[in-house]
Amino acid sequence: MFRRILVPVDFTPRNRRAVGVAARLAATAGAEATLLHVIERIDGGAPGGLAGFYRKLERSARRNMEDLLSEFQKRGVSASAEVLYGGRVNEIIRFAEQKRIDLIVMSSHKLPLRHGAEGWGTISHKIGILSRCPVLLVK
Repeated sequence: MFRRILVPVDFTPRNRRAVGVAARLAATAGAEATLLHVIERIDGGAPGGLAGFYRKLERSARRNMEDLLSEFQKRGVSASAEVLYGGRVNEIIRFAEQKRIDLIVMSSHKLPLRHGAEGWGTISHKIGILSRCPVLLVK
């Protein structure tokens, strides 16, 4: 059913649960997985004084993803890692469309039932609404 699984990560502790779930699903389905980290730019993408800052962020992201990739490797799942620049929601949706992703697995924080509407502005909520493929939110 699922052949290509996307796991957006921001390196918060709750990402570990989403990565674990995605790795188990991929192993069961014989799917491949892609970890995706999006770096938001504050300089509008203009070359200049922040180039070194962004290179450092990207190197750090790639190191962090190596650790997360090990979860897939130990289950024998083919997995890769990508780093993109731009708006998180737009880049995740665009990447999923371009790569013909079948399932997005991502972490989401628990919201109090009393104030559930506060979650409407979260990245996971926006991805769940805008994605053209199924989205599994791991809490």
